[in-house]
Amino acid sequence: MAKTSTVFVCSNCGYESAKWLGKCPACNEWNSFYEEKVTKGSDGKKEKKEARVPVPLNSVEKTETARVKTGIEELDRVLGGGLVKGSLVLLGGEPGIGKSTLILQICNLIHGEGKVLYVSGEESAEQIKLRADRLGINNDNILFLGETDIDVIEETIQTILPKLVIIDSIQTMYSSDLTATAGSVSQVREITGRVMQCCKQNAITTIIIGHVTKDGNIAGPRVLEHMVDTVLYLEGERYFTYRILRGVKNRFGSTNEIGMFEMKDNGMKEVKNPSSVLLEDRDDIPAGSIVVASMEGTRPLLVELQALTSTSVFGLPRRTANGIDYNRLTLLIAVIEKRAGLPLGNQDAYLNIVGGIKINEPALDLGIVLATASSYKNVPIPRGTLAIGEVGLTGEVRAVNMIEKRIKEAEKLGFKTCIIPESNKKLLKDKYNLDIIGVKNIIEAMKYLKLK
Repeated sequence: MAKTSTVFVCSNCGYESAKWLGKCPACNEWNSFYEEKVTKGSDGKKEKKEARVPVPLNSVEKTETARVKTGIEELDRVLGGGLVKGSLVLLGGEPGIGKSTLILQICNLIHGEGKVLYVSGEESAEQIKLRADRLGINNDNILFLGETDIDVIEETIQTILPKLVIIDSIQTMYSSDLTATAGSVSQVREITGRVMQCCKQNAITTIIIGHVTKDGNIAGPRVLEHMVDTVLYLEGERYFTYRILRGVKNRFGSTNEIGMFEMKDNGMKEVKNPSSVLLEDRDDIPAGSIVVASMEGTRPLLVELQALTSTSVFGLPRRTANGIDYNRLTLLIAVIEKRAGLPLGNQDAYLNIVGGIKINEPALDLGIVLATASSYKNVPIPRGTLAIGEVGLTGEVRAVNMIEKRIKEAEKLGFKTCIIPESNKKLLKDKYNLDIIGVKNIIEAMKYLKLK
């Protein structure tokens, strides 16, 4: 006879306990436990299973992973060449960022024979149809199922055997075997496990859309990200047109690549050359503006960085960073004050990366220092100047990786001067059609631009 017991589950990490705890011993979260009823089967002897013989690793033959092109080059770049057959992909992002729009375009463009099953627990067929009409999608291979019961969804998948399954979203699905509400830790974990088992047994590629918390992480237990093969985040400011698709986990490729899109009325459009798009409005170059080079995977990305300093009217100066780490900005301002002698203690400092994108790379440090000094001195940095380099606490400019790719991208876009670390300049082998200035510290860079 089935037995019903009670366990307490942490809503943050999924840790289970026989009794309620104020603090989770696994993730140290306070007041995160909730009660959940679990039904266990009748007692009895377990069926003895046959042991399997382990295989020597060296005897395993390497086979190429079968991939399916999505029809969107920027997405294929992030995935490592396309969707792997039978893989489970988790896509997260803020509300209104464009997740459902991108997914519907994938359903229309994906190559290969077979049906696409779009399962939605949030929107009706009429709402999906309105979006499809707006995107100009008219495809008989896209099948819609408005359902939240995983038993019905599993039965439908087994009957149709589509080539691609979309679950929108995982937090709306539920299993009647559990008493917890849809979206809880146990439901999300159970649904993901059943979807994964069903689709991997039939080699069906699956894309799951997940909600995000206020911190920007995918809602639900952390084990959700461990269960899937690939985790993608669609980033960008909601009121800006540009979106960045970033991979944070990929069992079949690199997690360093990004894909860039522009949100338009007729859907997400690929941005093949992000650097030229982000720099196209640089006509008048005021003080406090400079171009920096960042690497996103194997792709160099040139962006405009703007700084503004103004005398503070309060006792405590403000520091605001948009697109970079706030702590990095305050650290570099301290380096400018101590090593370059610029009195910024009474100055409000604001920093912004044009385009609404976010970059966390030390190679932007030299650009931040020079843009801040340019704004304080009110001396414009000459047009066609690019800055690359990491800045240490002693004011030295340290080497960065993949310097050749950054310089070649600047050369392609017509830049005339590139300020780089001296240690990087010594290792350059190719000749470039632009002036390369090597600097050892921020003082040399500021003197070259007449900022000191």
